[in-house]
Amino acid sequence: MARTDRLLRLLQAMRVLPAPLTAARLAEETGVSLRSVYRDIDSLRAAGARIEGERGYGYRLIEDGALPPQTLDRLEIEALVLGLAEVRQMGDPALARAAASALAKVAATLPDAGEQHLVHAVSQVHRFAARYPATLDLATIREGCWREEAVTIRYADAAGAVTERTILPLAIVYLDSAMAVLAWCGLREAFRAFRADRIAQARAAGTSFRPRRAALLRAYLAALKGQKGPPARERGS
Repeated sequence: MARTDRLLRLLQAMRVLPAPLTAARLAEETGVSLRSVYRDIDSLRAAGARIEGERGYGYRLIEDGALPPQTLDRLEIEALVLGLAEVRQMGDPALARAAASALAKVAATLPDAGEQHLVHAVSQVHRFAARYPATLDLATIREGCWREEAVTIRYADAAGAVTERTILPLAIVYLDSAMAVLAWCGLREAFRAFRADRIAQARAAGTSFRPRRAALLRAYLAALKGQKGPPARERGS
């Protein structure tokens, strides 16, 4: 396989597969050796692609300049409009603003025909009420995930008992009727899923757990595999 084709194939795998991606998974998907994956990731980084992660923890494609927005076809534009519209209806004000901003940026880079498809998209989303109830500002938890920094929360369990605990936030998930924070709980010394609407307060704990987030999240998701239904929520046990 030509080197250029190999790099494009690796980029496409990183775009479409759920992150974080191990080098072994990328090697399996692209049909090359582990050594080639490591070398190609270094080449993509040198060419300007922002790829987070390292050997042993998995990789995530953050920014890719190889696919300008103007290459989107009509159906891809429909999917983009529909997805961002759904985000705006979720009930998270920060994400709603980000979705509107992202759509405006994409529109500014599309050719005239593409911009018209975006503005007059066939697919629409409308909810008479926000999908999730108003809750605390998730910025602190989101920052904790991004920066891989511990967060201290005050949390009320299903029985109403309130505890304060320090967690390692791994991801925010959007379930059918609630948002949940997947985390390693220092109080229980185990993985837990905390309902966002039961978190009364969140503040940065000032402790880094970098670069363990990708590995911890992968371990948590592996533990959830085979479970039926949503992840088990914190019960105060």
